[in-house]
Amino acid sequence: MKEYKVVHLKLGWKNRLQALEDILNQYAREGWIVKEMGHGWTSAILERDKNR
Repeated sequence: MKEYKVVHLKLGWKNRLQALEDILNQYAREGWIVKEMGHGWTSAILERDKNR
């Protein structure tokens, strides 16, 4: 079974790419996989196995 999380990304105006990378790496360490990114990188839908 899968579980999903919707994350609202607050990246700011400076170093947007680095901030995005840091956030995604943080969730990846917790087992989350990006399934879709919102328009303009404002949100992300993440997925992981519920029975990890």
